[in-house]
Amino acid sequence: MTQRDYSLLGPDAKRAVKAGLAAADWYHTDIPRKDMKALMKREDRTAIRDTVILFGAMAVFAAIGIWLWPSWWSAPFWLAYGVLYGSAMDSRWHECGHGTAFRTGKYNDWVYQIASFCMVRNPVTWRWSHARHHTDTIIVGRDPEIVAMRPPALFRIVLNFFGIVDGLTGWQRMLVNASGRLDPEEATYVPESEQPRVIRIARIWTAIYAATIALALAMQSILPLMLIGLPRLYGAWHHVLTGVLQHAGLAENVIDHRLNSRTVYMNRISRFIYWNMNFHVEHHMFPMVPYHRLPQLHERIKHDLPAPNRSIWQAYREVLPILRRQLGYHDDFLTRALPRTAQPYRVDLHQSALGEAETTSDGTPKAPAVPAH
Repeated sequence: MTQRDYSLLGPDAKRAVKAGLAAADWYHTDIPRKDMKALMKREDRTAIRDTVILFGAMAVFAAIGIWLWPSWWSAPFWLAYGVLYGSAMDSRWHECGHGTAFRTGKYNDWVYQIASFCMVRNPVTWRWSHARHHTDTIIVGRDPEIVAMRPPALFRIVLNFFGIVDGLTGWQRMLVNASGRLDPEEATYVPESEQPRVIRIARIWTAIYAATIALALAMQSILPLMLIGLPRLYGAWHHVLTGVLQHAGLAENVIDHRLNSRTVYMNRISRFIYWNMNFHVEHHMFPMVPYHRLPQLHERIKHDLPAPNRSIWQAYREVLPILRRQLGYHDDFLTRALPRTAQPYRVDLHQSALGEAETTSDGTPKAPAVPAH
């Protein structure tokens, strides 16, 4: 396997810029302007409904959990509360960070701030981090949000099912920021003018956590932490389960989202928690389309996209063999076949990346080649 440096300060970052992969001209499916305008139309009603359901359910589950505390009968309600706190907030952070969930800007800002706190992601830092992720999606040395690296850090991913690595990293960075400093990698994408806000928010959060811990000590109970903090750990499993599928096992250093992103059909509950981010190729192609219109967008452009995975489990049956071979230091990745109605991949831009060993959809190795109809 070719050695890769995924840090934003290493040699691969410089190579990506030199190769023209940074802030490149990405492929987009052609959609008439009128249709695109309709798909991008924002509204408050759907997001307000979903937000009321989310926070209402959290309040009910927390109230029952407190009422039954410390009996084990409270466990199912804490687990449900945790998934909404530690997983549903991930998608709310994401969509409201894009500013597309609500038509009213302040509603996006309010939910974004709450979700950022729950996920322990500084709302200033991560807004810029995610902008970079969309500009340079899965470009090694440029994208700060690559989860499944090569070779994949499977132990890290497993730990994150319990929120351990990302949660602890978030709290560590919160304390670093509260001390008046930024991580060196953060400083590469957060403008200097925004850095005082990063520090101010980190200090507010630190005060909230300090008050919560003080209350837990005074009560001699972890109950306050079951409401604030710990759900980031015990409720993280769903957002990791679904989030890994976004890009894992697919091509790096390409500028066509059909090569590096994955759409997966999911059940209604997972789609509510995930806010339709299972339509991930569509989201990356057109990030300004609101989450509730992504199914419509999918129907509009599916003629130009690889066939979606039929379920979470079918997607993992496809991904895991690839990750297993990558774990053995093979440079395999999955290139998904396009339908005959699709525009071909841009050969001129992807020839070098696709010169690596590939695998077909069923996991069978094949000779390096540029995908074709």
